[in-house]
Amino acid sequence: MLGTRRDTVAVRVGHVQVGGGAPVVVQSMTSTDTADVAATVRQIRELAEAGSEIVRVTVNTAEAAAAVPEIVRRLRGEGCEVPLVGDFHFNGHLLLRSQPACAAALAKYRINPGNVGHGTKRDENFTTICAIARDHGKAVRIGVNVGSLNQELVMARMADNTDRNLGRSSAEIINECMIISALESTELALAAGLGEERIVISAKLSRPPELIAVYRELARRTRQPLHLGLTEAGMGVKGLVWSAAAMGVLLAEGIGDTIRVSLTPRPGGDRREEVLAACELLQALGLRAFAPSVTACPGCGRTTSTTFQELAERVQGYVRERLPHWKARYEGVETLTLAVMGCVVNGPGESKAANIGISLPGTGEAPSCPVYVDGVKYATFKGTPEQLAAQFEALIEEYVATHYPPRPLAG
Repeated sequence: MLGTRRDTVAVRVGHVQVGGGAPVVVQSMTSTDTADVAATVRQIRELAEAGSEIVRVTVNTAEAAAAVPEIVRRLRGEGCEVPLVGDFHFNGHLLLRSQPACAAALAKYRINPGNVGHGTKRDENFTTICAIARDHGKAVRIGVNVGSLNQELVMARMADNTDRNLGRSSAEIINECMIISALESTELALAAGLGEERIVISAKLSRPPELIAVYRELARRTRQPLHLGLTEAGMGVKGLVWSAAAMGVLLAEGIGDTIRVSLTPRPGGDRREEVLAACELLQALGLRAFAPSVTACPGCGRTTSTTFQELAERVQGYVRERLPHWKARYEGVETLTLAVMGCVVNGPGESKAANIGISLPGTGEAPSCPVYVDGVKYATFKGTPEQLAAQFEALIEEYVATHYPPRPLAG
């Protein structure tokens, strides 16, 4: 059973609420050069359409900062209202001060307290960004990262461990420094006049056990909303599994108000994969419903043909393609459940449990397949994989049109 969501302060990021009992919010980040307005607008729109409710962009140069207002203007002109977060490192205090239009256009600023300066300059630069956020009514994410942690703090704690012979491991000291940096930076932001309703905290590490430990402690010691993410998670299966292992535990305990799955894409890969992964994670835990779910068996020696695999792949693609249209016209369609099963062992049972399910008999390229609608046998489909898919897609369309209420017209 999932744990009760922890009580947090509500923070507004544009029109999106983070924390304060709101549903867990999905975030993503662009990979384009922000100064390339057309490419950045296109990717932001794609991420938003895939389900990202907040999108972060790199703001690292004067050209990138100058592009932000135009990016927002074009997005709003296209009807895309997703809030944008500026990702600042090293020179954020300079860019925000010199580019007030950028400061005004962004919904939130992400500050990494480990790389805003050294010594007294660190606090001064950090405070400058917080003051600008205060004056513009913007939110801030204090984003501590293990890869750019304040080394002065780390070295001081390491030396104390050695001098006092405390016997603590490097991982324990790093975890402690992550927490100290996040909490001290939060106090500094509050002292700069930024209200607690403007502050989100994150402390990203690259190993699940350490991430879980740090966020449990942050959840115990603060009421600020927490942004979850395993930093530098990696590519493909590794990135997906490690991210889900870490965030799944925390979300199940009621910890986490907004998430990002930081996948390394393949060269030329689709940035939307991280959004789909985040949506699937929340849906798997029963925290959100973003899209109809498709249950499919993994295959075994009973399913030596590729018929059920082809059908499952086509149905999954069809659902993703049709979902924007369905959501615009019908309420609740994201709760639809589908099943594409390969043989008679679990096929009939799983098919009956779904809103619409089809159970293939196993091997054979021209199968006879019972189809169930809400647990009752509806028909038997026969034919080639293409014919089965066409019949199944037509049934999905009919079900959506007849089982979900029309969405009220805007205005």
